[in-house]
Amino acid sequence: MSGFRIEQPGLLCTLQDQGRFGQSRLGLTTAGPADGHAFRWANALLGNTPGSCALEITLGGLQLSAEQDTAIAVCGAAVPFSINGKPKALWQGHIIKAGDRIELGMATAGVRAYLAVAGGFRVAEQFGSCATVLREGIGGLDGGKLQAGQLLPLTKPAAAMASQQLFALPERFWPDYQSPLTLRLIEGYQCEDFSVAERQRFYQHPYQISPKSDRMGCRLQGPPLHCQRSKMLSEGICYGAVQVPPDGQPIVLLSDRQTLGGYPKLGSVLSLDCWQLAQRSAGFELQFAAISMEQAHNLLHLQEQRFWGQHSQLEVL
Repeated sequence: MSGFRIEQPGLLCTLQDQGRFGQSRLGLTTAGPADGHAFRWANALLGNTPGSCALEITLGGLQLSAEQDTAIAVCGAAVPFSINGKPKALWQGHIIKAGDRIELGMATAGVRAYLAVAGGFRVAEQFGSCATVLREGIGGLDGGKLQAGQLLPLTKPAAAMASQQLFALPERFWPDYQSPLTLRLIEGYQCEDFSVAERQRFYQHPYQISPKSDRMGCRLQGPPLHCQRSKMLSEGICYGAVQVPPDGQPIVLLSDRQTLGGYPKLGSVLSLDCWQLAQRSAGFELQFAAISMEQAHNLLHLQEQRFWGQHSQLEVL
């Protein structure tokens, strides 16, 4: 068995696929990539099946050595990326030969980078997915973050690389992870438990990302919100839900969120904006804006059309 040997795992590196769905009844969260946009492009640039298992690298610092021929693409956060010490471009595919050394430095913009490999990484699924959830200890390799010395086996054999097609995404389509961010919120039924004045405060004032944020949720710091409801039963929580704990500081729940919660929720942030949020670092300032369910539905369809429009303009390498 051959693949990539981990020389240095960086601050936090995990294996993620599209996520674990249909298992909430067991208390298992969805997981999957924090930034679904960059993850999707990393696989697309290699012609992989959407959702193929890839590496999510938080802040950078990853070093790998290749033990077989393959191809890779790195998308997402702006990290210095080199092969055998030679700088390489992000957002495009690269041929890798056995013996090559791949290095990712520390991110200068954005938080998470995604390294996809031709055919995806070959990892056993647990409950229908290989997505790693550290809190639950499942997915990936032994349910934990990657460690130095571990081997990442590949799905595609080296012999199949002769016909590998590589692509590059033109730079004009690259996302800007330092641009202003407004999180579009679809209000839920519990929004009415907050007074009109509280909701106005929520939308009119900026919030900052707390250093305590992680894949489970993005904690925000700003004007505290007061809910008129004092008690409520725990209920299921969806991706992007904005819950307000007793301290009044909102939390946007992300990929590794808990499956149940008993705090009041203002609504849910559009998934496209959650991906952008996952690329913003502590201290970044943002705001919220309300949208309707119909607007959210249209935005998702427009994003899908935009993706395939950009896909048709990929540069063949």
